Amino acid sequence: MDTLLKKLTPNKKCVKCKFKCNSIYFQQNFKNWTSGNEYIDKFIQDSQVLSHKNYRSNLLEWIPYDRFHNIRYIENIGVYKANWIDGYIHYWDYVTKDWRRFDQNMFVTLKLLNEPKIIALEFKNEINIPCGITQNPQTKDYMMVLRDKCKQCICKCNSIYFKQNFGNWTSGNDDIDEFIQNTQLLAHKKLPVSDVLEWIPYNRLNNIKYIERNGLYNANLIDGCICKWSVLYQNWERENQNMLVTLKYLNNPINVTEEFMNEIKIDYEFYGITQDPQTKNYMIVLSDKCKKCNSKCNAIHFKQNFESWTSGNDVIDQFIQDSQLSDHHNDVNEALEWINYDRFNNIEYVSKGGFGEICKANWIDGCIDKWDNINQNWKRHDENMVVALKSLNHSKNITLEFMNEMILHHKLDSNYKIIKFYGITQNPETENYVMVLEYADDGSLRKYLDTNFNKLLWRNKFIYLYDIINGLRFIHESNLIHRNLHSGNILKLKYNAAITDIGLCKPANCNVQKNNIYGVLPYIAPEILRGQTYTQAADIYSFGIIMYEVISGLPPFYDLSHDEYLAIKICQGLRPRFDIKVPQLIVDLIKSCLDANLLMRPKAEEIRDILYIWRCELASKQTTEIQKQIKEADVTNNNSNYSISSTCLGLSYKTHSEAIYTSRLLNFDNLPEPKNSDDFYEQNDNIISIESSGTV
Repeated sequence: MDTLLKKLTPNKKCVKCKFKCNSIYFQQNFKNWTSGNEYIDKFIQDSQVLSHKNYRSNLLEWIPYDRFHNIRYIENIGVYKANWIDGYIHYWDYVTKDWRRFDQNMFVTLKLLNEPKIIALEFKNEINIPCGITQNPQTKDYMMVLRDKCKQCICKCNSIYFKQNFGNWTSGNDDIDEFIQNTQLLAHKKLPVSDVLEWIPYNRLNNIKYIERNGLYNANLIDGCICKWSVLYQNWERENQNMLVTLKYLNNPINVTEEFMNEIKIDYEFYGITQDPQTKNYMIVLSDKCKKCNSKCNAIHFKQNFESWTSGNDVIDQFIQDSQLSDHHNDVNEALEWINYDRFNNIEYVSKGGFGEICKANWIDGCIDKWDNINQNWKRHDENMVVALKSLNHSKNITLEFMNEMILHHKLDSNYKIIKFYGITQNPETENYVMVLEYADDGSLRKYLDTNFNKLLWRNKFIYLYDIINGLRFIHESNLIHRNLHSGNILKLKYNAAITDIGLCKPANCNVQKNNIYGVLPYIAPEILRGQTYTQAADIYSFGIIMYEVISGLPPFYDLSHDEYLAIKICQGLRPRFDIKVPQLIVDLIKSCLDANLLMRPKAEEIRDILYIWRCELASKQTTEIQKQIKEADVTNNNSNYSISSTCLGLSYKTHSEAIYTSRLLNFDNLPEPKNSDDFYEQNDNIISIESSGTV
């Protein structure tokens, strides 16, 4: 070896490597240390001289004993455990002219070196990775410094990190200690660390509350759960600090087995075991797990907060909770929430509907976005957003039947053609419950047409009609019926039109009966006026009236009294008429929607497809039939006197004093059998026949 050293050091360059390698840097430091034993010194130096470019290849170093701390004897395996302050050599730092080290404060094993003269044999037989040699200054015993490694992983895995800490904790019960340790020894390379339990001191739990309903305790786990090992900090990284957990009594510690653990994990995430210092009872630390997602999803975060709020009404509480339990996504899409009324400000009256008033307000907190694991709370967006508050008259004692219908329709909330439903609140003065909805700056479609109709192009009309029928298609595909579709229940948003009041076709405290008709008379299909059961075809009739309204700009039957005589005429075939020229293709589609025979009305999907084609053809460079008919209609209308005057502010028309466009109860007796007018199927562009156009 001496000859080798001489060959390595001329001009401070390695003869083998032709440059200054690790061997040279180590050799230059030989004079700065000694173990006090020539065999050990030579063994360490030989390992360093042979390191060359690979500093990890059997590299050893002399480590002074004072570079270790937290030294403790592990009796059952006859070795010492300690923390090595400096960590092992990583590479030479040309800037600081010293070794750069890694894994500071790392755990190591100190194992007695029995015979320094046969040191090579002892190291050869050692399965753990050697780092160096040290000496206990009191006993003068030399000790191998070893990095633990897992025989299965051939590296220092999670199991080793857990094992190194076994001496630092105990539950006070051998069965529980063994059970926890066994789960930790199986962790190996799992990331994040899962299926691992830990002993959790009781003082790491706070806000402990007994939940009488299920006989369990709720608490916050201050430190959160284990995620992965931090090489930098030589400790476990944790996540979900202050997370909500459930504490359940462990009646018999002997029964803690793998089978028991697997049974618990069907319904829960199992984090560890603790002990109540007063009762001395052991408790398992759990967190609810979603059976559908097999993880802690949005539904679980919502569920854990159920005890923190109430609407004061069991039916509404159940409704909101059901919506939250159905939201399994990463982003909150379907969940409603109970919102305290004091979280709204700048509340302003907007209008009055058929079953309550509508206000607009600023929602201080904004709506839920997603769960924040760091803060253990919901992230929110659009703070101070403008929302619509729609009160439900006489809803203090709201019925279960009404809420059941409401929750069915809430499933439609994911469609952007349906107005967004955020949650429910309660007006403390009236005690009426209030729906918190997406706010439409332009108001209802009816209001928008009154002020903006003159600005609308055919393209705009097709877009709004397409939005409405697409929303209605989504409702029908969900096996639901709107039952109260009219232009006051369609809101004009910034870029589209959206349907609202889904399923709210009656007052909140109304007892549903077959002969109760609730809505706006001109939009109600004739068979419904006669007391027949609602069908999806009845919604199509309502859409046909809305088509007429968007094309003409006028409310249906605005100049007539909305009474029993109008209901009779509708059953006899009376339909709204155009006072302008309208493309025949559009007239035909409207007439098909308004057919007295509900079996002849098209499906929502068919209408959507037609409107989509018209939208595309309108933008086509090639002349299409719809383009041709629209052009002809525009020329005719521009050259004629339109009977409805318009101003710079919009349309100007006089509404009959008894024309009512808010939803109300309509009960008529002995209405005639619905029929079409005799010339209904003739091609004409005013829909109504001359025969049935007389004064009502």
